[in-house]
Amino acid sequence: MTVERPVSPWDLPAGHPGIAFLTGPTPFFALASDPRFSYCLYVPTDHTPDGPPLPLVVTVHGTRRRAETLRDAFADFAERHHCVVLAPLFPAGITGPNDVDSYKLLSSAGFRADEALLHMVEEAAARWHVRADRFHLHGFSGGGQFAHRFAYLHPDRLASLSVGAPGRVTFLDPTTAWWHGTADMKEQFGTDADPAALRGLPVQLVIGENDTDAAELAPDDGPGAASSGTNRTERIHALRANWREHGFDTRLDIVPGTGHQHFAVLPAVQRFLATQVSTSPEVPQP
Repeated sequence: MTVERPVSPWDLPAGHPGIAFLTGPTPFFALASDPRFSYCLYVPTDHTPDGPPLPLVVTVHGTRRRAETLRDAFADFAERHHCVVLAPLFPAGITGPNDVDSYKLLSSAGFRADEALLHMVEEAAARWHVRADRFHLHGFSGGGQFAHRFAYLHPDRLASLSVGAPGRVTFLDPTTAWWHGTADMKEQFGTDADPAALRGLPVQLVIGENDTDAAELAPDDGPGAASSGTNRTERIHALRANWREHGFDTRLDIVPGTGHQHFAVLPAVQRFLATQVSTSPEVPQP
């Protein structure tokens, strides 16, 4: 059986209509290894195979799964900073008809959202000239839950991390089981938490000044729930304090005049990412 090679923009002759689908805002692509999941990208319109591979920024949606809208909000950023933006889509209902949360917890119940994202990155690198060994990861709300848990499992794959207003947080805690803590990460995911691997990683925590409404938060009566706080603001501060206890600090951006609004905090996110993308080390060329 012949495996079809993905077509890159530079494989097509000038003026070919397919180039328009492979640069700028792309369609959603089904993940080859598991078509339940998909992803779209924004690729700078002057993207070529020449020079060092472009930095990759991954932006993870929240519970409402506005992946395409989030990608579009990074279009100008991608053109200005000459990077590729990838927005995964983790549909609701994967583990059951009422499932909206499994991707946030990196569920091991039938699928691994972290591994699905890594496969998306591999596919993107096979089609576009992007850096795949380390990428910049941002998520807000449910995406913020995904992002900080992904960092525990794969710190070696990240160039920087931006965690926005997670509704539930996982502490580096070797005495409490996943997802409240990290005691059984080895059993759940095959790897232990390694705080030392996170200490050199540029990390931003970001939240709206008025993000104090707990009405939409799922009840949390698990171990350590009281110490995590009752709203997103308390929880992001608790997460920051936990990370400080393990030897690494973070940048905390509190955006004035807004509550739990992803697109209102994006300017702060993009200022952070602009610095990280511009200072990303180049991949050695063979």
